Amino acid sequence: MAPAQDGEEVVPCNLADAPAVSELVRGVDAIVHLGGVSVERPFEEILPANIQGVYNLYEAARLQGVKRVVFASSNHVIGFYEQGRTLDADVPLRPDGYYGLSKAYGENLSRFYFDRYGIQTVCLRIGSSFPEPKDRRMLVTWLSHDDLTDLVLRSLFTPDVGHLIVYGASANRDSWWDNRSAAALGFAPKDSSERFRAQVEAQPALSADDPAARFQGGAFVKAGPFPFPKA
Repeated sequence: MAPAQDGEEVVPCNLADAPAVSELVRGVDAIVHLGGVSVERPFEEILPANIQGVYNLYEAARLQGVKRVVFASSNHVIGFYEQGRTLDADVPLRPDGYYGLSKAYGENLSRFYFDRYGIQTVCLRIGSSFPEPKDRRMLVTWLSHDDLTDLVLRSLFTPDVGHLIVYGASANRDSWWDNRSAAALGFAPKDSSERFRAQVEAQPALSADDPAARFQGGAFVKAGPFPFPKA
């Protein structure tokens, strides 16, 4: 991370180190949890930060009395639904890989910590948050940095969110997600991928039988299998 600016503090922490995570959140009012492996990788690489780490974070929040978490989930928790199908926040999960599985675990864990301990969470099923969309799929899933920032701020400061799941996408022309749950936050994205359409559609299109063109998770549905660890 970059050096701390005014009003900031940078504290490196291994999310798999439970005591360090507990100390990290001591005295904080709320947590925005963006840490972890953010691409598809073998399970043994996903496990420490994305699964053990999110457990450590919520247990630390319980121990330290933190009552609000904004959890960066992902569209990859529903990546094996076909493109073009409209999904709301209540559809059964269909993760597209170990990364998606880890985010599904995080969503379920956050629900448990709300039901048992009252820790409120907004789970953000982030689409594709890049400076600009890279391909045709991202014309649908793109989330601008400004819209992401607004979504995080609303998730932090909206009172009484309970346990809420919302999709993170800008106001793109096409959408696969019914995001009515975001109304509880007053979230109304301002950006759109439309201004990038011409340059994206100038690229060669994927074959119609390519799984990355069929499923909402894109290339994640094709990653792996990975070699099984040897003793």
